[in-house]
Amino acid sequence: MTVLNARVGADGVGHLELNRPEVRNAINAEMIAALHAQLDEWARRDDVRCVVLSGAGGKAFAGGADIAELKARTHAQAFWGINQNLFQKVEDFPRPVIAAIDGYALGGGLELALACDIRVASQSAKVGLPEVTLGIYPAAGGTWRLPKVVGMGRAKDLVFTGRVVDADEAFSWGLFERLVDSDALSEAKRIAATIAGNAPLAVQVAKVSLNTGAKGGSVESVERLGQALLFDSPEKHARMGAFLDKRAKK
Repeated sequence: MTVLNARVGADGVGHLELNRPEVRNAINAEMIAALHAQLDEWARRDDVRCVVLSGAGGKAFAGGADIAELKARTHAQAFWGINQNLFQKVEDFPRPVIAAIDGYALGGGLELALACDIRVASQSAKVGLPEVTLGIYPAAGGTWRLPKVVGMGRAKDLVFTGRVVDADEAFSWGLFERLVDSDALSEAKRIAATIAGNAPLAVQVAKVSLNTGAKGGSVESVERLGQALLFDSPEKHARMGAFLDKRAKK
């Protein structure tokens, strides 16, 4: 059985499904390798305009990293940044990535969701960073991405206690951009289809600009370069022409 299901719809939405439901889609080395390969392939494809990431089985987005593998991992292997490198690739993917969270998103699973651009959750979602209860800490983005999203105090609450919070509390903190009663995947795909319908180069440049600003970079220069690129694009002329034609007919 493959640990990752991947498909691209006619609407330009790519769907990556973590597929280890028997262990709450725990992230292991095989899954990490599969995600790297699929993201690399899709980054080269113009028909992939947005990506949705979800977990199989409906009970978990990802319950965390595979504990058996973590137990065997040495300090030398920890320096390889196995999870960190993958999550950074998700953050830097040239098109938007949306996490659809049904059920548990714990440890590395939550850190993976934090690397995504948008998080959509259902009422079944339960999130947390329980690493300290296992003798380690969330070192794949949990100590720097989470504070940016929910603030330092709340991040310390989750990291220090290792507690799991429900969907309503997480949403009130701003951890999710959307909260639905059920089936986060359907809502995530709806959002993705909307994004995929927009000018792809404009969305891509906007993501680079937003991420640059979030990292403390000089976003003014990025905005100028990006807008200059877009102002001469054929799609800009076509879309603005269509808008003006439609207005003229009213």
